Amino acid sequence: VQLQASGGGLVQAGGSLRLSCAASRSIFSIDAMGWYRQSPGKQREMVAAIRSGGSTNYADSVKGRFTISRDNTKNAVYLQMNSLKPEDTAAYYCNGDIRVGQLSAIRRYWGQGTQVTVSS
Repeated sequence: VQLQASGGGLVQAGGSLRLSCAASRSIFSIDAMGWYRQSPGKQREMVAAIRSGGSTNYADSVKGRFTISRDNTKNAVYLQMNSLKPEDTAAYYCNGDIRVGQLSAIRRYWGQGTQVTVSS
């Protein structure tokens, strides 16, 4: 199973981007899904997470600007990013706590990074 992320790019400060991430094939279930980001010289940090029931949590730095959502029918998670700031520049990674088969253990999978660059 792979998580495939897309939607990054170059945007001016104040602009918007929408990131998408979906599983590459059919799976049994996904519990929590989320987005992390990492910029050069910094540790990877949690941006937003959403559980299968829809409850969410956000990093303080993005509250009110970013919205995480998911489509359980598509095994996908999205991140709508508004009012982007130069400090949001980073590689963004999605993840999911996935049970591949009915008898499989839950394991965390990561997508490849998608670069977001916000110019001032």
